[in-house]
Amino acid sequence: MSQRSERRGIHVDQSELLCKKGCGYYGNAAWQGLCSKCWREEYQRARQRQIQEDWALAEKLQREEEAAYVSSHSSSQTQPPQSHSQQSLATFSKFEEKKTNEKTRKVTTVKKFFSPSSRTAPKKVPPEKESEKEEKLQGRRESHGENLLRDLKGIFTQPWEMASPTEESHEGKTPSPSITRQSSIETDRVSRDFVEFLKTLQKLGRDIHKQSRGFIESMGNKKDLSAEELSECVQDFYQGMSDRLMNHFKGSSEKVDRVMDQVEKYIMTRLYKSVFCPETSDDEKKDLATQHRIRALHWVTIQMLCVPVDEEIPEVSDSVVKAITDIIEMDSKRVPRDKLACITSCSKHIFNAIRITKNEPASADDFLPTLIYIVLKANPPRLQSNIQYITRFCNPSRLMTGEDGYYFTNLCCAVAFIEKLDAQSLNLSPEDFERYMSGQASPRRQDDPAAWPQSGSCVNPALSQIHHNLKLLSNLEKRQQQVTEGAQNLQTELAEWQDSVAREVQEILQRYPLEIKPRASAIDAENVENDRLPPPLQPQVFAG
Repeated sequence: MSQRSERRGIHVDQSELLCKKGCGYYGNAAWQGLCSKCWREEYQRARQRQIQEDWALAEKLQREEEAAYVSSHSSSQTQPPQSHSQQSLATFSKFEEKKTNEKTRKVTTVKKFFSPSSRTAPKKVPPEKESEKEEKLQGRRESHGENLLRDLKGIFTQPWEMASPTEESHEGKTPSPSITRQSSIETDRVSRDFVEFLKTLQKLGRDIHKQSRGFIESMGNKKDLSAEELSECVQDFYQGMSDRLMNHFKGSSEKVDRVMDQVEKYIMTRLYKSVFCPETSDDEKKDLATQHRIRALHWVTIQMLCVPVDEEIPEVSDSVVKAITDIIEMDSKRVPRDKLACITSCSKHIFNAIRITKNEPASADDFLPTLIYIVLKANPPRLQSNIQYITRFCNPSRLMTGEDGYYFTNLCCAVAFIEKLDAQSLNLSPEDFERYMSGQASPRRQDDPAAWPQSGSCVNPALSQIHHNLKLLSNLEKRQQQVTEGAQNLQTELAEWQDSVAREVQEILQRYPLEIKPRASAIDAENVENDRLPPPLQPQVFAG
């Protein structure tokens, strides 16, 4: 089968990586093939259409209710006229009440429980409860006063004098103590670096610090939002901050990017625990599905993917190991830019391995199959969550252009290819593909010696050693079977010889039966007068 046909299932045209709107930026599968800019525009238009449809539906329901009311109470007094704005407001309020009645019943009940109705008269409160209420109110006033003093202090003092980094590290979820200590140390370090960076910007640094702190505090009250809504909040903050910095630096994109990188690092380090794989998303389910899929594809060889990499070359093997390490290390980073840096480093090691193997610069057609091979070998933890995290909260300018955006787009394509991998992509029959996926057979355990990787092929030296050891074990198994069969045969022969000897002894006994005769008595056995006999003669010696 030709190499061209082998690449048919893996090849991706570079034009497919670009935005479907034709804006020239890189698209993303999570954004339906659009770039971040076009996706935000489509998302805003879809939201506007949804709002208009909700209003139209609300007005329709209100007209139907009014018609039913008029028909059933035609004799009653007419309803006083209302202005158009009041009617539309009442219509929308009734529609929203009907639409969210079942979903927000518990929340509404809790809110009504803690907030007394304006229609009911206030109840008498005992003195004890009245004192408790006064204490709570006083505590709220004190906390409000502290917040006000802190904001005033932020206006008239330097940002690095506003609060210690330790005070800023108490937000998000409450993990185990060890993880809390580790995250607190990293948060403190990032906060100190951010403050040191803002010192160089003087007044602008104070404004950035105040806006960043205010945004983080506002995000603490939005934990119940969906992942898309959280992403929208962060992207809106990025856009607003970028526009203000662009006006301040008078269009210097380099300075704007430098400041935005620090802002992203500070904000996402603080918000990481609450926005990474949020409970309102299905990222965890996608992670498990991807991990199970990659584990089921453990049998895929480097030849099936047509990867132009020879891992027997030490430099190539080192580059492959480094690429696997980088893609796995991505999960340990907290900032989207750092996760992108891991993907970029992994991709550069892949290009280096291909260049050393082919002795020529690597092409895009060689890069994507090799990236798929690296992902299959590494099986990175929480791959889908990391991709979604980068997509939602990374600075959009990094994903739209540059090498980071190119490598990230290729990683998304590689994951999508793995999810849709079939027999045709690997040039296998559907029967063999199903047997390999179910574990009933493996291409590495066929009896045909030609199916085993030979020396000189593009195989990892460790795998070659494993195959050699398997061959030795197979020979030892054959020799052990031969020794076992010989021992069984010897045991059978010994049993047969014992039976034959026993048969011969029986035949001889039957032919010549054994007769036992009584013992012969002594000569004087019957002489009862032995004691009267003379003594026996004694020899005498005569002198000659």
